[in-house]
This record gives sequence, C-alpha cells and structure tokens, in this order.
Amino acid sequence: MLKNKVVIITGASSGIGKSCALEFSRNGAIVVAAARNIERLDNLKKEIESLGNICLTQQVDVSNELDCKLLINNTLSEFGKIDVLINNAGISMRANFLDVDLSVIKELMDVNFWGTVYCTKYALPHLIKSQGSLVGVISIAGYLGLPGRTGYSASKYAIRGFLDTIRVENIHKNLNVLVVAPGFTASNIRNTARTASGKEQGKTPRVEEKMMSSERCAEYIFQGVKKRRSEIILTFIEGKLSVFLKKWCPRFLDKLIYKHMKNEPNSPF
Repeated sequence: MLKNKVVIITGASSGIGKSCALEFSRNGAIVVAAARNIERLDNLKKEIESLGNICLTQQVDVSNELDCKLLINNTLSEFGKIDVLINNAGISMRANFLDVDLSVIKELMDVNFWGTVYCTKYALPHLIKSQGSLVGVISIAGYLGLPGRTGYSASKYAIRGFLDTIRVENIHKNLNVLVVAPGFTASNIRNTARTASGKEQGKTPRVEEKMMSSERCAEYIFQGVKKRRSEIILTFIEGKLSVFLKKWCPRFLDKLIYKHMKNEPNSPF
C-alpha cells in the first residue's frame, strides 16, 4: 500500500527516525530523510540505496522555519508529491525545574513543538491533496507529567493537542493524523538530553537493552500509517496501563511515577 509513496521523516539520522526510514524503505516507500547530522544521513542513504531503494537526504534544523520550508519544497521539486510526514525529531532533558535554565525549556519547545508545527504547516496542503498521513512521534511523556522532564513533557503534550486539532479541522478531507506515543525506547535521546545548564547529559541513566528497540517501534509506526490509525500507545506497563491509571487513579500514578524516576541513577531528585 505504501509502495512509491513519498515519506518525509525528521530526526532520521538515528533511533526511531532511522529505523522508520529503513522500515518504510523496505516496504517500497521513497524516503526523504532529514536531520542535523549530515554524515549519519549520508550513511543512511547508502544503506537504503544498497537495497535498491530511493532516498533523498537533507540537513535540517527543525527549529528553523526556513529549513522546514526548504525540506518540503525540495521534496516537491524532486518527487512532485508528499504522502506521509513523520514528525520525529526531538530532544529531551533531565533536570529539576527549580534548577533548570529557561533557555533549556525554550530549546525543547523550539525543536519538539515548533519543529512539528513548521513542517506540518508547509506539508499539510500536499498531504490533503494526496489524502496522506500526518504523524507525530510524541512519547508517553505526552500523556504523563514526568519529573525532571518538564520541557519534554510540555512539548509532547503540545504536539498531541496540536495534531488532535489538525485531525478534527480536516475530518472531511480524508487526511489521516496519527499520534504515536512510545514508552521508553532504546535510542540516543537520553545521551543528548539537556542538563539544567543546557549541556548534553552524555550518558543514559537507563539500561537501553531492556527497552523496546527502535526497530520494533518503527514497525508499529509503519503499521499505524498503513492502517490509518489515529493513536498508538506503545508498551503495556509504561504505556497503556499508565494512561489508564492516569484517568482513574491520577494521584496514585503521580506517586508511582515520582518514585520510579527518583530511583534512576544520578536522579535530580
């Protein structure tokens, strides 16, 4: 169903974004991979082309509106259409809000939220024309307030509200809008998470091997686009169960979340 469909993926140089690029490509899609790290994008392009598939890469900082506009325009110039936009680019943080420099919160909102808004703004008319899919990769942090991640949770909540509204506004245009909320997924997002001062954390506080793989997450996203779903919440305990408890036992869940995050190595609490 997605053969020869043009799929734009932001944050495609690593983690979930890279795995999505490979997954969609393996299923016959034409992939446009965007990220800041051009060297990693070049390696991804070689990997996809070695399989006989098409990949266009572009260095993009999604917090820059012009970069996002050029990404959409260059895709249209090259392929004449856009069928799927996967807003995946994002950064995280790990600091108590009392201690954090406000520039950290702004950076997270610029990359996570505004990056999604910018790309969506310029791609939306073309997605409506193709009756395609608009995707936002948020996080379970878009449903739950995670201590030490105020900017991250805020940006992910904002993306969910933004995309849910886009879905309703275009309900009669056959546009599919999918919000995907992975639980903790193995990637480098924790390595690059910002500290209170804005520096990169450098080392993940979690055992990445015990998490859902980015490849498995990409498979869910592919199936979600294929089946034109509107929401996917991944993992049972950290995902589906937590969202359920948030609705029915919110105070109890708050205590569980705080205890869980406090027990991380070198927790800010």
